[in-house]
Amino acid sequence: MSAEEPQDDAPEEEEDLRYFVRIGTTDLDGTKSVERSLTDMKGIGKRTARIVSDAAGVDRHATFGLLDDDEIDAVVDVVENFDEYVPEWMANRRNDFFSGETTHKTGSDLEEKRRHDINRMKMIDSYKGVRHKRGQKVRGQRTKSTGRTEGTIGVNVEAIKEEAAEEAAAEEEEGGGEL
Repeated sequence: MSAEEPQDDAPEEEEDLRYFVRIGTTDLDGTKSVERSLTDMKGIGKRTARIVSDAAGVDRHATFGLLDDDEIDAVVDVVENFDEYVPEWMANRRNDFFSGETTHKTGSDLEEKRRHDINRMKMIDSYKGVRHKRGQKVRGQRTKSTGRTEGTIGVNVEAIKEEAAEEAAAEEEEGGGEL
């Protein structure tokens, strides 16, 4: 079989393939499986994607772009109302500071809430807020040898060689004038 001959086994379904599936403000890759494509969305990992596909009644190994509109709508509904389908401990916004509700944020909503939380910590001068202000590590990591942002670490051999060459040239000029 040559590369030019069309294959009889090639699926005709690829004409109906949606290359992008939009959930909220995120475009997901329609050529990947449902589980794999959902993990591209912020706030959804492997386990969450598996739960979403099971709750929506969709095969998690099916190509996302080949699903029917009803199946895609079911996945979108589960993603948007994820906190209703899982136990409270699995949501990523438990007991929100302002509302006290437990929700699961995804996409740009998650980024926005994270920024608000960091700004609140900075305003009240909590320990984590002070660390954020200074640009230092926040979660108790080692800072003696890592996380340095200023200055040079170690020895800069090139700079030392350049300085030595300049000093040697200056000495030759001084030595040549005395004879």
